[in-house]
Amino acid sequence: MKRVQRFEDLEVWQKAHRLVLEIYKVTTNFPVEERFGLISQMRRTAVSVPANIAEGYKKRSLRDKANFYNIAQGSLEELRYYLILSGDLGYLKNNYELLGSTDEVGRMLYGLATSVSK
Repeated sequence: MKRVQRFEDLEVWQKAHRLVLEIYKVTTNFPVEERFGLISQMRRTAVSVPANIAEGYKKRSLRDKANFYNIAQGSLEELRYYLILSGDLGYLKNNYELLGSTDEVGRMLYGLATSVSK
């Protein structure tokens, strides 16, 4: 098993980062009037997930780590809602894959948060 030396080595961070890249890609096709609305919100919350994983990774106390991982979980749930909304508004024709990715990152993040809370 590979030793984790930096946040980039965490598989959950890698998957969360790939999710950010996908969010940026799909939101380029959203209506221009959503630039300062839904596009901005989706990108902000998506970026928050791996950013908080990275920040939490470097914290020394387990309590601080758990707090940042919890913030990442909250941002991920917010992103999940925006994906549902985007689908309902017709901006995303097939949001199932992105929702599946958020679920996968969520499970992994839950495991990471649980491991530092024990």
